[in-house]
This record gives sequence, structure tokens and C-alpha cells, in this order.
Amino acid sequence: MFSSISYKNIFKISLPIIISGIAQNVVNVTDTMFLGKLSNVALGAGGNAGIFYFVLVITGMGFTTGAQIIIGRRNGEKNYAQIGKIVDHSIYFLVPLGVLLFFFIKYWSPYLLEIITLSKPILTASIEFLSYRAFGILFAFINFTFIAFYVGTTKTKILIYVTVLMMLVNVFLDYALIFGNFGFPELKIKGAAIASVISEFIALLFFIVYTYKFVDIKKYQLFGFKKFDTAVFKRIFNVSSPIMLQNFLSLSSWFIFFMIIEKIGERELAISHIIRSIYMVLMIPLFGFSSATNTLVSNLIGQGKNNQVLTLIKRVTILSVLSTALVLIFNLFIPEQMIGFYTNDAQLIKETLPTLNIISFTMFVFAIAFIQFNGVSGTGNTKTSLLIEFITISIYLVSTYYIALVLKASLPMVWCSEIIYFGLLGTLSYFYLRWGKWGGKSI
Repeated sequence: MFSSISYKNIFKISLPIIISGIAQNVVNVTDTMFLGKLSNVALGAGGNAGIFYFVLVITGMGFTTGAQIIIGRRNGEKNYAQIGKIVDHSIYFLVPLGVLLFFFIKYWSPYLLEIITLSKPILTASIEFLSYRAFGILFAFINFTFIAFYVGTTKTKILIYVTVLMMLVNVFLDYALIFGNFGFPELKIKGAAIASVISEFIALLFFIVYTYKFVDIKKYQLFGFKKFDTAVFKRIFNVSSPIMLQNFLSLSSWFIFFMIIEKIGERELAISHIIRSIYMVLMIPLFGFSSATNTLVSNLIGQGKNNQVLTLIKRVTILSVLSTALVLIFNLFIPEQMIGFYTNDAQLIKETLPTLNIISFTMFVFAIAFIQFNGVSGTGNTKTSLLIEFITISIYLVSTYYIALVLKASLPMVWCSEIIYFGLLGTLSYFYLRWGKWGGKSI
């Protein structure tokens, strides 16, 4: 439990999440960078297939985000014994879900990708990537459960260790397996998938060993795996299911966005995946602060300090905007060098610059909007956050389709639809936090 909403305390809890985000995004950047060195097709296929994979994985993350909110509430109430039940019941749900999604990705995704992918080379490479990437989904789900426990109890330091380890393993294996270095076979795009799966498995082993060695298992009654309790599961599912659907809608819209761009051309798709990778790096501080917002809001309400929630969100928003300004320095002063990490094509670098300028402006809107939105989720009113997401995504996708395929606008103009998305998301979230009835929500 935390006792103060000072800037120092917020930053102390957020920093390990941010650092873990840096390590996690090094993984994403490395995949994009190495595949970009292979070809535009490998870059586009790896990017699209990776997003498709995370559209499904994000459902499990949504469940554990709901669990994290409840863990935060119980932590604030000092009801520590209930936390173990929440963790155990998360595993009860996620293991069969992971097995189900494994078979879906392995055997059904090729048919779906064939319907929505125009380029045959990208289709073939995407299917090859997913056939190996599917093996990591169960490891990812259990890792999310551990993260929910540690963030919900505000013990976030471990996230630094585990994601740095994951990063190092993935980067080494990417270099070894994609290009056939250090005596390993040259596996190209499937090497990137295998590297990610192994790094997720290593992260899971680290979580298990660390938890048994450094966490008071009895205090939280972790891993008791007692009889399935319908009431406990229903409580988690009521909070989590809107987030699961919300996350699915959010990442599905991202996938559809890239499918729309794929209809424009392979070169535009390659540019967009370079932008996506840079975008994800710029988002690192925001994801850290937003995850902290979820759990800190829930902890405050658990302590009966509803009157401090808006002050907390305001302070996190300020920290989020300041951190965004810092990371955007790289976009302003060395944009060509940043793009150059992903491609040696001088013309492609030149063509990418205008879109990079668009996302630099978008990041400030994102920095404000995402904190407000996670504040809504942190109150436990996840049905409201789902409604906000649904309205925003609907308008976002319609505008993207119209700008790209009806108006046939330039790629930078297509990326301007991100401003529409985050502008609406932040506005609706702010209105709810300011005037909505969220203070008495019991979870």
C-alpha cells in the first residue's frame, strides 16, 4: 500500500514500470530493425503478424488488468489474503484461454489473413511468423498475471529485472537466429518469432523463482490453488471483461489501420511499421504512468480517499507530459538517425520524416488522454471505459478509411487520424472523471 500521492511517490512507483517498458520496447525495436534489414516484405509481414498476435494476446492482458485493479483495491483495504485468490483464479481462466488461442493462431489464422491481406509475399511471411509465435501465448498470459500482482501491490521493482533479462535474451537470439550468427541456423522471419517465444519463457521462469524467494507467500496466500470459487471469478470477470473487449477493440483497430495502409502499398506499409516502432518507444513513459494510474486510483479508493483521485490524475498527467517532451527531443534533433536504425534506404528515410513529424505532435495529445482514460479504468467502472473506447474507435476507423481510401490522402495525413482518436478519448474520459458518478463503485 502507498501512503502519499506526492510527485516523488508517483514517480517511484511508475519508474520501474517505465524501465521495464524500455526493455520491452527494445525487443520490439530490435525485431523491426533486424527484419527491416532483411526486406520491406519481412518488415511489413513481421509487423502485421505481430499486431495480429497481440490482438489476441491483449484479451488475456485485459483480464489481468481487471485483476490488477481488484488487487490494488484489496491492497488499499489491507485485505491481503484475498489477493492470492485473485491471482489463482486468473491462472484458472488464462491457461485454458491460452490453449484455445494457440490452436486458433496455429490453424485458423492463415485463412483469416488470406482474406484481409492483399500482398501474397506478405501473406506467406506472416503465416510463417505466426506458426512459431503461437507457442508463446501461454507464457505471455502467466507473465501478465505476475505483472498484475506486482503492480497491484505497488511492488514494481521486479519489472526492471525481468524485462531487462527478457530484452537481453531476445536481442541475442534475434541476431543469432534471423541472420544465422554464432553458429545458429539462418531462420530469417521465423527466427524473430522463435526468439520472442524463448525470451517469454525465460521471463516466466524468473518470475516464478523470484516470487518464491522474495515474496511472503503466506501473507498473500499465493498459489494455494484451492477449489474454484465462482464468486471470486465472477468479481474478477465483471471488472475484466469490459477491459478485455476494450483492449481487443483497441488493438483490432490498430490492426485494421495497418490493413488499410497495406491497401495503399508495400512501401507505405514499411514506412508505417517504422513509425509504429518509433511510436512505441515514445510511448514507454506514458504506458508506465498509465499502468501506475490504474493501480494508484484503485488503491486510493480502497483506502477511502476518493477526494484525492482527481489530484492524483492531474499530477500523473503533468509527469506524463513532461516525460513526453523529453523523449521527443530525439525526434526534433536526430530524426534521420532514428529512422536509420530500421533501414539503410536513404529515400525511404526521407519519405518517413513527414509522418514522424505528425506523431511527434500526436504524442502530447496522447500524454494527456491516456492518463485520463486509465483513471476511468482505475475507478473500477470498466463498462464506462469500454463505452468510451467503442465510441472513439468507431469514429477513428471511419475517419481513417475515409482519409486513406476515399480521399486517397498522403500517408502523413492518414496518420493524422491518431489525433482524432486521442482527442476524443481524452475529452470523454475527462468529462466522466469530472462529472460522472464513480466514487461509490464496489469491486
